Amino acid sequence: MKTTCSHVLLWVSDLHQAVRDYRRLGFTVDYATAKDKARHAHIWFTNGPVIELLTTPSTAKYFKWPIDLIAGRGSGARMVRWPQGGEGFCDVAVVTEAQDLIGELAALRAAGVPTGRAVRWRRTKPDGQQTTFRLAYPRNDRLPFIVTPYDPPQHPAHAEHANGATELHRVRMGVRAEDAETFRLIVGDDPTFLVEPAHTTRVLGIELAGLRGELDPALRHGAVLEPVRTVPDIA
Repeated sequence: MKTTCSHVLLWVSDLHQAVRDYRRLGFTVDYATAKDKARHAHIWFTNGPVIELLTTPSTAKYFKWPIDLIAGRGSGARMVRWPQGGEGFCDVAVVTEAQDLIGELAALRAAGVPTGRAVRWRRTKPDGQQTTFRLAYPRNDRLPFIVTPYDPPQHPAHAEHANGATELHRVRMGVRAEDAETFRLIVGDDPTFLVEPAHTTRVLGIELAGLRGELDPALRHGAVLEPVRTVPDIA
């Protein structure tokens, strides 16, 4: 199964405040839908993965079983988990080239990785344009989930940020030993992921290429965002 990192999810308690703060940090931030109803916003880069800010309703914990019925076992637990750890990175997605996920889910199940069903999702942008995609969640709610490309594509031809950021270069992942094999089945050999042993599988932080200077922690809503780390030459 061939996948690449699609986006990291940053859960925030107040989406509009988070959008204002990330704009103050020097990012260009676009609402995914009409502002008054939005629960998602995107920080795009010219190439590669995206940062997605999202919030969930305070009643989300009551949606666990309905979500399981719609998307398969484990889906509800994932969405309920997102706000439980407070603000910060809560999940990560990988994207395939396929438009239906049938082959990808069959391959994972054959390898012993239980997954939910592929769910078709439609989103209406602020300009009225509609885009669709499919997503599927592994039953283990700590593993990356899988999405198809947006149809029609949404990636901008050029994205510019006042703070100099040009690319989401690396996602630092803590992966517990019990999840290591299935994690690699999902992400493959994508060099975007830097894996570190951990007690809990989760996003630890991201590294941004081109970033000029440190970003104010008070405005980051719990997210760890750093310039690309350099490895010193060994003489």
